[in-house]
Amino acid sequence: MIRTAAVLLALLVAACAGGDDGEASPTPSSTTRELDEELRAELLAMMEQDQAERSGQAAGEWNDQERTDRLAEILDEHGWPGSDLVGDDGSTAAWVIAQHSDLDPQVQQRALELMRPAAEAGLADLGDLAYLEDRVALNTGGEQVYGTQIACAGPVPEPAPLADPETVDERRAEVGLEPLADYLATLEEACAAEAQASATPTDWG
Repeated sequence: MIRTAAVLLALLVAACAGGDDGEASPTPSSTTRELDEELRAELLAMMEQDQAERSGQAAGEWNDQERTDRLAEILDEHGWPGSDLVGDDGSTAAWVIAQHSDLDPQVQQRALELMRPAAEAGLADLGDLAYLEDRVALNTGGEQVYGTQIACAGPVPEPAPLADPETVDERRAEVGLEPLADYLATLEEACAAEAQASATPTDWG
């Protein structure tokens, strides 16, 4: 899964049945959408490029802003691209792009709002949603809820401001995440290596 120290992360709406007028939710989940292999392939390519850039490999054709702009177009057309539309891996790829849409908080917030009901319907990963919830909370001046957003303070991984730290492991368990201490332990080696290479903190969220 993408949520590991090994991969750098600069880391549908349940349709109410419409009446005879044909109106429906823009992101239906009560009816099956046809799998869109072309969109899935595009999202996977975007994620691959995103990860290559963050792991120090050659930059791709697009940058974060361009990927964010394309995600906004996808959200306009499809709502959240859940597993019913693009498969589990395609939905995860969309989340990666949303997670890194820090340059456009409005798109990031919209992605979160669309992803929530998708995750509740089983069409997106609850753990991924937790990461995006924390990212948006921090980007809007709040505190994270699940402790997913970590920065390296020298060789030590430290969570960004966290609400109710005493109960964070309960919240993490609810979305399928390991205890916070275990998560931090997986980042210790990476933070130690980063401290040797640079004095600049690195975001692993």
